[in-house]
Amino acid sequence: MSIQRFETGPRMSQVVVHGNTVYLAGVVASNAKGESVTKQTQDILSIIDGHLATAGTDKSKLLSATIYITDMATFAEMNAVWDGWVSPGNTPARATVEARLAAPVYNVEIMVIAAK
Repeated sequence: MSIQRFETGPRMSQVVVHGNTVYLAGVVASNAKGESVTKQTQDILSIIDGHLATAGTDKSKLLSATIYITDMATFAEMNAVWDGWVSPGNTPARATVEARLAAPVYNVEIMVIAAK
């Protein structure tokens, strides 16, 4: 079975396609770093939409999502954006974890797996 990699660097690939499964690396808000959880989540989900399109799929085919937030007090704020974005009836298996992220300007990081 073939493997395709997109946006590949020396440490990681942003998107990996193996057969009919698409794996995204953790996505942070590159355009909204340092901004609110709402803006960061919106930015991340927009980036995820682009990565999924590159791999030939979309959010209606999400299988799982792992969400990292730096403060569980912002869980509802993040969920408000997520709930407006996720495909109704096609919600993935999901976990949300409080964690310290790679840089203090990031409050949210999301990693997803999707089918093609």
